[in-house]
Amino acid sequence: MERFKVKLEVNGESVELDIKPSETLLETLRDRLELTGSKDGCGLGACGSCTVLLNGLPTRSCIVLTAELDGSEVTTIEGLADGTKLNPVQESFMEKGAVQCGFCTPGMILTAKALLDRNSQPSKEEVIRSISSNLCRCTGYKKIVEAVEAASSTETPTT
Repeated sequence: MERFKVKLEVNGESVELDIKPSETLLETLRDRLELTGSKDGCGLGACGSCTVLLNGLPTRSCIVLTAELDGSEVTTIEGLADGTKLNPVQESFMEKGAVQCGFCTPGMILTAKALLDRNSQPSKEEVIRSISSNLCRCTGYKKIVEAVEAASSTETPTT
């Protein structure tokens, strides 16, 4: 079977992998790099539980082939904290009780982080629109929206 050499920057660290053509980014992260924060929810890119930041943009890792990502930058939920200091979005989700079962939380947080990097003071409607493609079966979104709004006053854009 043909394989590809792929170099990625994952959470600030350079990695080089030998990849099968059919291997998804989610498989690479979870199975090879043991970064299990991204969840395998639907395998179709519909639920958002596998969301990571790919070159700064929220991306469904279950439908992206790693072989196509040579030279890309990937940020997972494990890469947001600065040592033991959580990212303001992570802090806000905890403070507002927006985590519930936690299955959707990594994808929600990374989607919110990308929004706040683009727009540090989004309106409530912009927050709702941004997270609307991430499914949560526990919270009804109220606490999630509140957490993103609260983080918007403390989050500093990285661009």
